[in-house]
Amino acid sequence: MISRRMRGVRALATGLAVLAGISPAFAQQTTSNRVAAFTNWNVYEEQSPRECLALSVPQDWSAVNASGAATQVSRGSIFLFVFYRPGDSVSGQVAFTGGYPFREGSTVTLTVDGTAYNMFTEGEWAWLSSSEEDARVVAAMRRGSRAVVEGVSGRGNRTTDNFSLSGVTAAIDDAQRRCG
Repeated sequence: MISRRMRGVRALATGLAVLAGISPAFAQQTTSNRVAAFTNWNVYEEQSPRECLALSVPQDWSAVNASGAATQVSRGSIFLFVFYRPGDSVSGQVAFTGGYPFREGSTVTLTVDGTAYNMFTEGEWAWLSSSEEDARVVAAMRRGSRAVVEGVSGRGNRTTDNFSLSGVTAAIDDAQRRCG
């Protein structure tokens, strides 16, 4: 099960790199792939491979160094998302990319309105351990108002990303309707 989940996230990484805005083509790509917007969440749809994403960026974030002092860090794109890829039997998988490589062997903590969930990491990606855990987190996100994601970089900096869950239910419903 985990290997299928890892394949899904790795394949998704390529698509999200386009959404990250690395090049001027970003505006055209996201405009054509974004099919819906719900407050702080957007829905993106790809045809090949067929996949749909309910995706958000943090409202704000902070970083502290290993000593606990606030620090400036350079990060790539930061996304919390729920994705569907029917061709790989992926339905409602929760994942996060923090815009930096996570410390090897570390976990990321996703907290939804006070309830914490551990996500395992590989490179710049974090995801939950099972589809059952995905379902619990999606249900919590639907009920919740805020999600906080905390991770540690390979350099030892600890980041905290704050996401609004306003619009998440409509975005997940839309992504699931399109690709579920």
